[in-house]
Amino acid sequence: MTHPEYEYLKLMLEILKEGKSKPTRGVHGIKSIFGAQVRFDMRQGFPLLTTKKMPFKILLHELLWFISGTSNVDYLHEHKIHYWDGFLNDDNPHDLGRVYGVQWRHWRRPDGTEFDQLQWAIDEIKNNPHSKAIIVSAWNAGELKEMRLPPCHTMFQFDVTKGKLRLHLYQRSWDVFLGAPFNIAQYAMLLHMVAYLTNLEPRELIISAGNAHLYTNHIEAAKEQLQRKPLPLPRLKIVGEVASIDDFKEENFVLEGYQSHPKLKADLVIV
Repeated sequence: MTHPEYEYLKLMLEILKEGKSKPTRGVHGIKSIFGAQVRFDMRQGFPLLTTKKMPFKILLHELLWFISGTSNVDYLHEHKIHYWDGFLNDDNPHDLGRVYGVQWRHWRRPDGTEFDQLQWAIDEIKNNPHSKAIIVSAWNAGELKEMRLPPCHTMFQFDVTKGKLRLHLYQRSWDVFLGAPFNIAQYAMLLHMVAYLTNLEPRELIISAGNAHLYTNHIEAAKEQLQRKPLPLPRLKIVGEVASIDDFKEENFVLEGYQSHPKLKADLVIV
């Protein structure tokens, strides 16, 4: 059986070989392809990359921040997460506007009332599992100007088939070297969390991307990563009693058997 991480490495190699050069709003250009997909079967392990060391607690706390529904970065700072700081401005140095988790948990209806998409999706999985419309969207076109950056991981959909839960994420823009490893692990974790709450088996994560790219200043590090052989994937266990999506804490997650190659550093591109 092919190691699941090769799905990611093949995408990176395809961008290096076939990607077209394009400018961006920032200093660094990109090599990109349009239209890509990767799939991860949870039976093969938790898809935390092994070809470079990943910061599990950082990506865990960032996901918990999304789920909390806030745009205030104080929680991130408490957990030593500062890579969002480049998107802040002097007018409001602690807040990112109506990004990601705000849309997940506080979507605005036309009449001004709010809708909790994530809790609704969990309830639908429990009560209407054959629905083809269990979707959570961060892309609120009418509020893009109220966001410090437009959402890259744009929307996700759940599917229940024969007691198995699948999650399909759509990325409008995918920073494959830096962002993708976080997105893969975080949405696999979200899949495990929702499966736990709905008494289903977490089966598969699918990610489809519009513009999948490598920034030009990441290319050498990507080439080094491609020389590394994937190691066995770890396992993720959820422990303790958790009643709702808002009750998850760091201590509820146990990562078993994680081994990896050393870190590969590259600068975050702020655009």
